[in-house]
Amino acid sequence: MTLRTGHIGLNVTDLDRSLAFYRDVLGFGVIAEGKEEERRYAFLGSLAGDGRPVLTLWQQAQGSYDKARAGLHHLALEVDSVDRVREYETALRDYGVDFAHEGVVAHREGSASGGIFFHDPDGTRLEIYAPSGAQGAPVPSAAAPTCGFF
Repeated sequence: MTLRTGHIGLNVTDLDRSLAFYRDVLGFGVIAEGKEEERRYAFLGSLAGDGRPVLTLWQQAQGSYDKARAGLHHLALEVDSVDRVREYETALRDYGVDFAHEGVVAHREGSASGGIFFHDPDGTRLEIYAPSGAQGAPVPSAAAPTCGFF
């Protein structure tokens, strides 16, 4: 048996705020939503796809993301091209998102893959990248992979 990722669950402090970000800015569709006051959640995915959740938001966090605690390091989302990465960058800038690096950066020195690194409304670290097309993009640090320390 080979394991594969089914979906990723993120704890959030404010479901409405996070849902607006993941739905309206990143383009996820809402597959299902729990609206009970103490049990609010949203299953997100592609409505054009098979209806399987990709990301689940659970409103149960009491504070923002803490990179010093064990758990999720970052969530990387892949797109087909660096042009598509730049489209997301524009939408995220218009939304006022906090970026870790300026513009598209390569994953490491000489890498063809690269993307943008930013934070969601709760500070969770996110990446949107393309597997190729980032040749020649700057590298924030030659000593470590770009996605490792932001």
